[in-house]
Amino acid sequence: MLALVLVLVAILSGLTAMRFAIHGQEVAVPPLVGMTPAEAERSISPLGLQMSIERQYYSPQIPEGRIMSQLPLPGTKVRRGWQLRVAQSLGPTRVAIPDVTGQSEHAAELNIRRRGLDMASMATVATPGIPADQVLAQNPTANAAQLVAPKISLLVSSGTEAQAFVMPSFLGQPLGSVSRTLQDNGFKLGNVSAAPVPDAPADQSATGQAATPPVPAQPSPASIIVAQFPAAGQKVAAGTAVSFEVR
Repeated sequence: MLALVLVLVAILSGLTAMRFAIHGQEVAVPPLVGMTPAEAERSISPLGLQMSIERQYYSPQIPEGRIMSQLPLPGTKVRRGWQLRVAQSLGPTRVAIPDVTGQSEHAAELNIRRRGLDMASMATVATPGIPADQVLAQNPTANAAQLVAPKISLLVSSGTEAQAFVMPSFLGQPLGSVSRTLQDNGFKLGNVSAAPVPDAPADQSATGQAATPPVPAQPSPASIIVAQFPAAGQKVAAGTAVSFEVR
């Protein structure tokens, strides 16, 4: 019996000693994010830990050359001699801003997006002598330095601004002559429709039935204009289509 007790005591003592030996070799992983590799090595060396840089990534938050992530995470218990895996920052993504001035809007946008950049905004301005849809200016300017994935704004030409006119009155004039006047001055003839005929006084025929209402005449060059759209006095641009009602 005494021998059995001594054996049990010996086993328990051995397990306890092994447990203390194992846990005595464990250390807590320190935080390394934000350190340089040299600083991290100095931090883990007294703990008997090792470190390897496995990845490098761009980061707008962590400065270039510093550690941006680690495994195991800080506070994790590991054995002495454990190798920590870290990723190092390459700093912000720096890009070259292309020169898209003089290009068409479509070509400029393709050039910008092909470089991984985004469009911020686009404004247009009338520019006599410059073709429409041409990029006049950009912001940031071409080859601007120290920019982190910026968005680019463009100023695009809308061509020559259309000349504005005040619509005259064509009421009472023949449709044929007005059509020629519109074409000679850069306007278009829109829809032409016959104006409804005013209701005539009720009339009873010999049979006692109401007379058939008159049918509007079909528009012709001799038809007289009784209504126009846009109305007289409105501001219109060259090329506007003008519609009429005639009788």
